[in-house]
Order: sequence, then C-alpha cells, then structure tokens
Amino acid sequence: MATTEVKVPDIGNYTNIPVIEVLVKPGDTVTKDQGLVTLESDKATMEVPSSVAGVVKEVKVKVGDEISEGAVVAVIEAQGAADAPKPAPTKRAEPAKPATSATTKVDAPAPKAAATSGRKADIECQVCVLGSGPGGYTAAFRAADLGQNTVLIERYATLGGVCLNVGCIPSKALLHAARLIDEAVHSDDIGISFGAPEIDIAKLAAFKDKVVAQLTGGLAGMSKQRKVTTVTGVGKFVSPNEIEIETKDGKKLVRFEKCIIAAGSQSVKLPGFPWDDPRIMDSTGALLLKDVPKKLLVVGGGIIGLEMACVYAALGSEVTVVELLDQLMPGADPDLVRPLAQRLGKRYAGIHLKVKVAKIEAQKGGLKATFEGEKAPEPQVYDRVLVAIGRSPNGKKIDADKAGVTVTDRSFIPVDKQMRTNVPHIFAIGDIVGNPMLAHKATHEGKVAAEVCAGQKSEFVARVIPSVAYTDPEVAWVGVTEAEAKKDGLKIGVGKFPYTASGRAIGIGRTEGFTKLIFDEATHRIIGAGIVGPNAGDLISEVALAIEMGCEAADIGLTVHPHPTLSESVGMAAEVYEGTITDLYIPKRK
Repeated sequence: MATTEVKVPDIGNYTNIPVIEVLVKPGDTVTKDQGLVTLESDKATMEVPSSVAGVVKEVKVKVGDEISEGAVVAVIEAQGAADAPKPAPTKRAEPAKPATSATTKVDAPAPKAAATSGRKADIECQVCVLGSGPGGYTAAFRAADLGQNTVLIERYATLGGVCLNVGCIPSKALLHAARLIDEAVHSDDIGISFGAPEIDIAKLAAFKDKVVAQLTGGLAGMSKQRKVTTVTGVGKFVSPNEIEIETKDGKKLVRFEKCIIAAGSQSVKLPGFPWDDPRIMDSTGALLLKDVPKKLLVVGGGIIGLEMACVYAALGSEVTVVELLDQLMPGADPDLVRPLAQRLGKRYAGIHLKVKVAKIEAQKGGLKATFEGEKAPEPQVYDRVLVAIGRSPNGKKIDADKAGVTVTDRSFIPVDKQMRTNVPHIFAIGDIVGNPMLAHKATHEGKVAAEVCAGQKSEFVARVIPSVAYTDPEVAWVGVTEAEAKKDGLKIGVGKFPYTASGRAIGIGRTEGFTKLIFDEATHRIIGAGIVGPNAGDLISEVALAIEMGCEAADIGLTVHPHPTLSESVGMAAEVYEGTITDLYIPKRK
C-alpha cells in the first residue's frame, strides 16, 4: 500500500502559522478530509485535513511548530476500498439530554413528614409557589392563567428572584455599558475618536437599578392582573401542606393543595476566606458597583467570573483571573473558548490556569492572595477579590424534610419529567432540581409544573438547553460538544465557518470568532453547535431549534439567511460540512 504525504493546502496569504493542536497520532485510522492538526493565526483557526483515508504512519509536526503552505503534516498509508478495515460499530450520535433532576441520583431515603401544625392558616390556596425567579413567577402566572388560586412567596422586596434582582438582568445592564466602552475604544481604529471615557459610577449604578426596577415592576403588575397573591418573606415547610413565612410583620402560615418549589441557589463561598471583609465579594456584591478597584482578583474562570471581569476591566480595573482547571469556561470546547482567552489575555494583568488561591489575608492596604499550582504567581495584594466558583442549590434551606420531600446530599431535589418530587402534590423546578442552573430552563420547567398542577398532561422534554457567556466576545453552545462526542465514541462530522470570511464580521472589525456545527455522520442530523463572536447568544437559538426539529445539514444550508449578517454563518457552517460552500475554498468532502 502506498504512503501519502499530507501537506498544508493553500491557506491564503498566511505564513508561519502556529500548530495549536495535533488531532491524531501514529496508528490512528483516519478518513478522507478528517482534521489532522489545528492551526491558528491572529485572525483565524483552521484544520489541515487528510487528503486520503488510511492509517497514520508518522506525524511530522508538534504543538508550537510554525508551518506554511506545502509543509508536510503527516504521512498516511493510504487504503483502498478493498483493503480498508471494516469500521468498528459506533454509537449513534444523539443530542445531549439536559441534566435535569429527572436523572438526579437519590442518595437518601425519603424523610418522614411532620404532622400538620393544626394552626389556622393566614392564607389558603390551591397552588403555592416558593420563589419568584424566572421559573417561579412563570409557574405562578401559568397556574393562575389555568384558573388556580395561586400564592407566590419571595424573599426579596420585589419579584424576580436572584435573576432579576441580583443576577442575570443587572449583570447584562453592566455588560452593555462595558460593550459601549470597548466599542468607543475600537472606533479609534476606523477614524472616529471619542477620547477616554469619563465614568460616573453612581449614574451607571442608577441605570442598572432602573433596568431592574422596570422588569420587577412589570412582574408586580402582571401578578396583580392575574390575581396572584404575593407574600414577601422567607418561606419554609412545616408540614406536607403548609409553609410558614417569616415576614417583616411576623409569621404567616400558608396552607396549600399543591406546591411548586422554585427556591433556586446561592453563590458558593470558599471556606477559610475572610468573608467578613467587605472587600471580598460574591457575584451579588460585585453587582452593587460600589467602586472600581484599581486591582481586582477574580477567583473562578467560569461564566459568572468572566462576565464580571469584563465589566470591571472595561471600567478601568486591572483584572487577574485564577482558574483551578486547565481552561477558562470548563464545559465548553477548547476551540470555542480560545478566541475569548486570547482577547482577554491581551487586556488582563494575568490569566492563570491550574492555579488555586490557597489563602487570602485581609490587610490595611488590601487583600493579600497566596497561590498554589504549577505556574502559580507570587503573592499579590488586591483592592478587591471576586469569588465566582459556582452556585449551590437551596434544597436544605427550606425544611423540605418536614414535607417529606427527598433532598440529596448535594442539596438537589429529585423530580420526574412532570417536575413532581417524591411527594405527589409537591413539585420542584429550576436550579434546585439539577444542572444546568439556567433561567431559561427554569421557565419551561415552571410551565410544566403549573400545567400538571392544573390537571393537564405535560412533561419537560427539552432535547437540548443552550448555554451562553455574555463576555466579549460572547460564547454560546448547545447540544453535544466535540469533547463529549469523543468521550462517548460518537461518529461526528464538523462544519466550521470562520468570521474572517464573514462580510459582516469584517465590517465591524470582529473577525476572531466562528460558528461550528456538529453533525451525526450516519444521518447528517445536527446534534450540537458552538458559536464565539458578537451576539453569539442570539445566534445559538436557531441551532437549538434545528436540533429540536431533527434538521439535517442540507436543511440548514438550504435555508436562505440574510446577507450580510453573522446569522448566515450558521448556514455557511452547514455548507462547509456538506462540501457546498463557495465563500471558502475547502476540498469537497465526498
């Protein structure tokens, strides 16, 4: 059998492009057009495909090498159809199933419920909803719309829970401000100069509060229109049909026929840190925007930490990010995070991976942080420290055991597809039932729970749930990732369209991104996607719908997308996979 040298094809005017990933090793069997190595310039990421099917005999490059057109990447022993090995059985690629509590492991027996209090109830209702976040208020409003007498309990003074009051909404208002600052800086590149921004922190905080007030006020109005009774205070179960609420006016007892638990989650606090020092913040504290620290340490390189890092960096802080794992935004594919990491790496004082914050000491002049890890920096003093290492569910904070509701050791409440707990008339939704802890998951679960309470046949059957980081650039993904596919042995194909070939991206000076679609090779159906770039969070919805509808690559590629837009990159990524793309030169797949 003949051997073939696979060389770097024509890649435009690029030379000396670094190899950032070697995708194969000697002995691997590869198909024609399968990626062998990944190259990355300042403007684009690209794979070098194999020109033949066969077995890898030798890999000629390694990570860090710089190569140009014509360089030999690998030597492949080509195999014809007659002597090609029979492929091993592979798993059929299916969209990832959301990790809802329908699959949460129950690690404890159901507790024995407390007896009814015997007290006269202050309020009686058909449906009681504990928590008014996006899932809770959706459940309450849907229950009321279906004719149920509904009570909604919320610990904050306004409806909306963590998301609207101290989470999703205020953070996005501040991220909008950060984006305006960054765009003003970028405008100088195209001949429009505004000068250095003058930031009025009090006015910016007032804008953020106004956004929150508008939304929470709207919820209050809709609650009144639906005749939902709202009670402000902290609610806890006292029996399977009673919740006691600690209000500013004393305790109130609510007796219900059915209950929907939507009590959410809270920020994880690392033990051993001096949390009594106001200079240490969780995400809620960071959103108060009391000042702009000169030096800010962000502990945790996940979505929440990076979003707040973007805000404070734009406002003028010198930001350092420390992440315990080996990449920012764990859970997303590495290639999806790479453009963000490169952009932030040029703007931040430091991004340290596989590093742990071992200790923080409160000093008069700041907070001294000591680090551990292979490439740990020297101890440094920061003006503020933001700890954003995740959230934990509130399952053990509501006395669910008194209602006989099972709560796992990790404080999750297991439910079935109807969002029903082990107690038939008590339901649970949102963060408290399992990952992913996302508001848009909770809203759909809330509708299901309310409909079941009203006697309808309803189930939570979402095939996929998208995730979005509202950083700069935005990062969004949905369904199966490449890493998951590799781990599970799925046979997939990938279509990736770089924004260096997007007229819209070039026109706005943001070519660092791309759209990537992942297909089941056996059926050509789309099972996953990742997008990095401006407005990625808006673009990912089309792909989520395509997965839900079981679309094939041709369905997406043949859908006419408007030009010039970033959204057309979705159609073009499908064309890359199909081999019909004309806006790039890529050898035809088959």
